Amino acid sequence: MIRLLPLFVAIAAIASTGLAKAPNILLILVDDMGYGDVGAYNDESKIPTPYLDKLAHDGMMFTDAHAAGSLCHPSRYGLITGELPTRVDTSVWSGKAVIAEDRMTLASLLKGQGYRTAMVGKWHLGFNEDGFDQPMPGGPIDVGFDTYFGIRASTDIPPYFYIEGDRALVPPIDHIEARGSGEPWTRIQGEFSREGGVAPNLQLEHVLSRFTDEAVGVIRNHARLEAERPLFLYLAYPAPHTPWLPSPAFRGVTNNMYGDFTAMVDHMIGRVLTALEQSGMREETLVIFSSDNGPVWYDKDTKQFGHDALGGMQGMKGDAYEGGHRMPFIVRWPGAVEASSASDQTICFTDVMATLAGVTGANLPKGQAPDSFSFLPALQGNSAANTDARGPLVLESARGHYALRHGKWKYINGLGSGGFSDGFSSEYRARKPGPNDPTAQLFDMEADPGETTNLWSKHPDLVKKMSTQLERLRTESHTRPY
Repeated sequence: MIRLLPLFVAIAAIASTGLAKAPNILLILVDDMGYGDVGAYNDESKIPTPYLDKLAHDGMMFTDAHAAGSLCHPSRYGLITGELPTRVDTSVWSGKAVIAEDRMTLASLLKGQGYRTAMVGKWHLGFNEDGFDQPMPGGPIDVGFDTYFGIRASTDIPPYFYIEGDRALVPPIDHIEARGSGEPWTRIQGEFSREGGVAPNLQLEHVLSRFTDEAVGVIRNHARLEAERPLFLYLAYPAPHTPWLPSPAFRGVTNNMYGDFTAMVDHMIGRVLTALEQSGMREETLVIFSSDNGPVWYDKDTKQFGHDALGGMQGMKGDAYEGGHRMPFIVRWPGAVEASSASDQTICFTDVMATLAGVTGANLPKGQAPDSFSFLPALQGNSAANTDARGPLVLESARGHYALRHGKWKYINGLGSGGFSDGFSSEYRARKPGPNDPTAQLFDMEADPGETTNLWSKHPDLVKKMSTQLERLRTESHTRPY
């Protein structure tokens, strides 16, 4: 039985005994998993997620946690830098590095605190590319990671090849045809992937297990070193993003291929957590788990398969609605975070930077992590929902809607979702407002977390105030007080 320390005592103990007592940090980010997929978040989930459920049982669940965006690359930028992605052009990722050379990252922060830093998995924040037979600067190795093994983007975006350090392990000299599944799925579901170049040593079906093997190897190697330096491992799975490719052992675990693939993701996470335990590192490792944005899951899918991947939220991936960015978010830290606990404090991916700075005793320089607010008080169990523990949260949808969350209120500066569900589902399609109709949306997230009732007409003063605040925050350089 581990004796539970108050969090401030645990942090004081780290500071007083030197760097060797700082926790290892394992950050696991999955891709396109919904709030309602994990059993711990949804009693009616039809997907078996025993390892994530156990992780939640052993740690703290956040019920109002938000990705920094509703798409892959903006979300990851906010997580890595502590800066809202609305402040930069993340769309350049396909041929240019997104992270500026002078921008602090989680890796550089922790490396400065003496950590060994490693990343495995999907990057999706760009490299300065000049041919795949040349070095690829601007990626993980150049922003603070000692080692990197992964892929440049999703497993449906060619070219497909593994990267080790800053070079292609094998260039994408072969070609792969586009894939799809047809009914009952839309064109961006199922086995969807695009045609393009592929390396001879990469098969899309094997990427998930390959990354798990690599992550397990990082953990076991660190344990063998018996070094004084702690480990920071960022494991970014490109799943259950399309293509949905469950291995034979997981086919038929649920009544659909998305559920099967998500169950496989849970199993892979279980392998990594088991490696921590077998290596004797479990009790000294802080684990953070989340998903980068919501799932590609429509109302028709919920009705057909009886599984609500959104957990009662409105919308889906790409949307300004909660389904696009409210995420499962779990923290396990033996001896510091109370098991089977929960927090309804509003947090964002950008807040991970300030939190880990507090955990390790690091300072955040002025101008760095400009939108990061520490949630250490929440881990200690001292926070409550809808307090001013963090500043206002600004989120952008895939198609240009902006949402502002402040306390219990959420304002969206347009109608509809501003994302994928507008374009593919008539139920959420944006409509043109009439003369007296609302032109934007206002929701009370305490009373109406499903965003079913637009209160725009009932609170005109609040609408005006939040609209003005949103425009101001979009032009400012930070929300965190310096």
